[in-house]
Amino acid sequence: MRKIVLVLLILIPTLIFAQRRNRYKYEWIGGVGMTNFLGDLGGANQVGTHFIRDWEWAATRPSFTGGLRYKNSRYFAFKGALSFAMLYGNDNLTQEPIRRNRNINFRSPVIELSTQAEFFVNKEKQGSLYRIKNAKGARKLDLQGYLFAGVGFLWFNPQGQYKGSWVNLRKLSTEGQGLPGGPKKYSPFTMSFPFGVGGKYGLDNKWSIGLEIGLHYTLSDYLDDVSGVYYDNSKILQSKGTAAAYLADPQLGNIPSQSYTGQERGHSDHADAFMFAVVNANYKVMYRKRTRSKF
Repeated sequence: MRKIVLVLLILIPTLIFAQRRNRYKYEWIGGVGMTNFLGDLGGANQVGTHFIRDWEWAATRPSFTGGLRYKNSRYFAFKGALSFAMLYGNDNLTQEPIRRNRNINFRSPVIELSTQAEFFVNKEKQGSLYRIKNAKGARKLDLQGYLFAGVGFLWFNPQGQYKGSWVNLRKLSTEGQGLPGGPKKYSPFTMSFPFGVGGKYGLDNKWSIGLEIGLHYTLSDYLDDVSGVYYDNSKILQSKGTAAAYLADPQLGNIPSQSYTGQERGHSDHADAFMFAVVNANYKVMYRKRTRSKF
């Protein structure tokens, strides 16, 4: 009998603690951050790359994220997120001669719906349940690090600046998309693959703040409307008008032979990507499992 009582004394607090922890499987997430485009336009003083060495502070633009995290264990979680960002690139921001002479600029709003898996490298400290002045016990603050990777669905709409206004580029066929002998029109939708690292700092049992840094790779090379070769500009002028002809080839003229028909306008050997850094706030939601009465 004493052994049974002893076992119960050990198990009951453990079960109560586990039950309390399992109540908070869900977290609402809201974040604000910044993005930086990694593609054909702008960037550092070199040929465009897809990593941090091509980061250009002048091209940094804001981003906003909202989502829900489901933590099914101490080490694993799944997150659904809806994000909005503005991407920007401008050849005037680089001193690389060919890119600067090309003189193309763009901006593009992007909306991404994604799901991500998170792996936490350390356990979450639960802390005390109540705030009691001068009470001793477990620390309430908690620091966690995690890795994440996922897949998403992205919408984008590249725009170019013409006479002080932003003009939608996709319909202008700046590389001859949809015109005779040109490539087919590209879709404004693509898949994305976000991955990176993050950290959370617990303020109490419900609130925490965090930071995420990572990359979004996509399957499209047209986030900036630049991918292939120059199309015959006279045909663009005839079919799409003056604005389209200018935005297809606004070069400075420092390298006259750069924009001949068939010359390289972008790098089609890799798709576009963007970096991001987001500061977020997280709020745990109590999970209440509904049960049906037997009576």
